[in-house]
Amino acid sequence: MHSPDNQIFKDLKVIELASVLAGPAVGMFFAELGANVIKIENKLTGGDVTRHWKLPEEPVDHSSSAYFYAVNWHKQHRFMDLTQPDDRQQLLDLVKEADILIANFKAGAARKLGLDSRLLRELNPRLIYASISAYGEDDPRPGFDVAIQAETGWIHMNGEPDRPPVKLPVALMDLLAAHQLKSGILTALYNREKSGKGAEVTVSLFDTGIASLANQAANWLNMGHLPGRMGSLHPNIAPYGEIFETLDGKLLILATGTARHFESLCELLEIPEIAKDARFSSNQQRLLHRPALAEMLGAAIKRFTAADLLQKCLEFEVPLAPVRNLQEVFELPEARDMILEEIHPDGSLSRRVQTVVFKIKP
Repeated sequence: MHSPDNQIFKDLKVIELASVLAGPAVGMFFAELGANVIKIENKLTGGDVTRHWKLPEEPVDHSSSAYFYAVNWHKQHRFMDLTQPDDRQQLLDLVKEADILIANFKAGAARKLGLDSRLLRELNPRLIYASISAYGEDDPRPGFDVAIQAETGWIHMNGEPDRPPVKLPVALMDLLAAHQLKSGILTALYNREKSGKGAEVTVSLFDTGIASLANQAANWLNMGHLPGRMGSLHPNIAPYGEIFETLDGKLLILATGTARHFESLCELLEIPEIAKDARFSSNQQRLLHRPALAEMLGAAIKRFTAADLLQKCLEFEVPLAPVRNLQEVFELPEARDMILEEIHPDGSLSRRVQTVVFKIKP
């Protein structure tokens, strides 16, 4: 369906020596913006490991999994054994003309192969060598997203009260690390325009996990507030994150971030007295009396159908949203417009969602 028409990086050559999610997501970012992205895959292992991460219902004879398709759109794929002189020389020839190299080697592996930043930047001083590691360039510990989620506090906070913690449903540490690396690469590209010199850009999943804790980290660092599992609830705002069922059995989630939102919500639900109740007179009071407030709001919301309530919230400018599954999401025209399709040499068709969604206007 839709394909990005912003070709701002059409003159860039990017080499991707990365697998799984974080590094390939960075490569796809540049591919979506017109860069020539050459993905080097290990021919001894059948390529990127995610090619084989298939759902039970995926055809076994397909060359790649749906997971692989997620972040590998519009790339050239070359299969090499970098321990072999001929293949390694082919890669070095590509490096000489490249602008960016994206890698996620295990600790010490790049040096062992003669593909570390120092050597490749001697070969091409304008090269931006961008690498992702789990815990840091010299830390040998293997790291997958779920381990980083656990070690940086995310899993401990996630889930329902009185139930075991759970991981997030996407590999968010990988995706956030990809955003960090993109920021570093773009900064290095900007600096290269002035200096003419390349750079080495590194990021770890662990540092990314810590850096993304935002208000939860600040709550702990400033107030000693140790966040527990609250489901979808917000630790600083109420009502925010509460999920209610409507008359027709639909689930809606509240996001009332201001006092005006709360007062308007009570008005449209025809319970204005709730907003005047001393227990709910301020955000802090609403946090203290959250269960009682949720019970009252739930009873009022149960009198409306989802469509009627969403229309009322639109009129009163109250943030309320339906809880959709992915089938319902991709029935939306605006979501369908973000699907990127690709036809492969064997004639098969793959789909994934566009990852570059910002717009630059002259």
